[in-house]
Amino acid sequence: MDDRPGSGGPGEGPEFGWLYGGRGSGGQGGPTDPADDEATRRMPVQPRPDATRPVRTQRPAPQPVGRPQPAPQPAPQPTPQPRPLAPEPGRGRPPGGGAWVRRVRRPRFWIRTVLALLVLWLVFTIAVPFVVWQSAEKVPFAPEGERPAEQDGTTYLLVGSDSRRDLTPEQRKELSTGNPDSVLTDTIMLLHTGGGPSVLLSIPRDTTIDEPYFSGKINGAYNRGGAPLLTRIVEAQTGIRVDEYVEIGLGGVADVVDAVGGIEVCPRERLKDPLAGLNIKKGCQEVDGRTALGYSRSRKQSALGDLERVRRQREVIAGIGDKVLSPWTVVNPVRWWRLNKAVPSFFAFGDDTSTVDAGRWALAMTRTGTGGNLTCTMPVTDTSATTWDRDRADPLFAAIIDNRTDDITKEQCTPNGIVR
Repeated sequence: MDDRPGSGGPGEGPEFGWLYGGRGSGGQGGPTDPADDEATRRMPVQPRPDATRPVRTQRPAPQPVGRPQPAPQPAPQPTPQPRPLAPEPGRGRPPGGGAWVRRVRRPRFWIRTVLALLVLWLVFTIAVPFVVWQSAEKVPFAPEGERPAEQDGTTYLLVGSDSRRDLTPEQRKELSTGNPDSVLTDTIMLLHTGGGPSVLLSIPRDTTIDEPYFSGKINGAYNRGGAPLLTRIVEAQTGIRVDEYVEIGLGGVADVVDAVGGIEVCPRERLKDPLAGLNIKKGCQEVDGRTALGYSRSRKQSALGDLERVRRQREVIAGIGDKVLSPWTVVNPVRWWRLNKAVPSFFAFGDDTSTVDAGRWALAMTRTGTGGNLTCTMPVTDTSATTWDRDRADPLFAAIIDNRTDDITKEQCTPNGIVR
């Protein structure tokens, strides 16, 4: 091979000089641009991909020298589809297959248990009085003939009968009672509820009545003509219409007191009365049903006689009310059952008294002596309690008739019926 210039060797010749960096024409044998001497040393530069696009790790295919290489395009990503949370109407399976997913947080087991017990307790508490009180005896009490017109509010005639007919010989001995054929009403009260304060008014048992249809002490009216005669006397003497009637047997007080776990009484003096089966010291103390019954019956150990006895009767009623309204009485299902079970055994209601009416009476009785509610003894002229003091009694009756018990004064409503 000839290596002389122009012989076509390496670096020579018009055709290949450019390949070896010769100074020939750019493929036409003409002169070459001196600035292009390093053409064989240059590498093509690819454009840098966008920083926001993913970088491909695969090496790009070689491209012709001097031609720009297009930037690689990222592979398309599938758009995520949300999984349906609930089935659409008329569709069995969600789009794309799989199963429907319901994201609901279920309450824990103990929460469900507590809620179930709470519902059962509420049903039991409400249902027991309705079921048990249905068996209570119904007594016709409305008298025949002319009666006072309908009045605002509700007035209950509450009668405590000393009847022993439902007591066994053992019970009569335990409660220190006497003749089983005796049917006297040593407890007579009027309870009025309405727009103002409720009023619990005790009528002394020795009140003397002198009417063509009855003459004698008021506590003997029941034995002669039953509840209708007693109702007629009370309405005629007071002008107050009796709307509801409630009768409590002798053993009822003892059973109710025991059902609520005993009550607190506060004797003002030591009381020892064998006839009532009572032996109790002075001062506040817890007593059972037997003692509470004797406490409300005894009347011969006090200077005020029957006037002090009716005050103690209201004290026993207030004590029962405190226990009945205690949350423990309602929360404790055993106590609640015993309390309601005692009602039909010794309580009787008027023949038109519904279970709801009886419940309203019971609630009103538990509130006596609390707040602004009034407890009074019939105004009387002296401690014998045979004659009513009409100057104070008639305005008291008028306030009840007109349902404006806010107008009752302290002189009209006293604990023992005598002016303080």
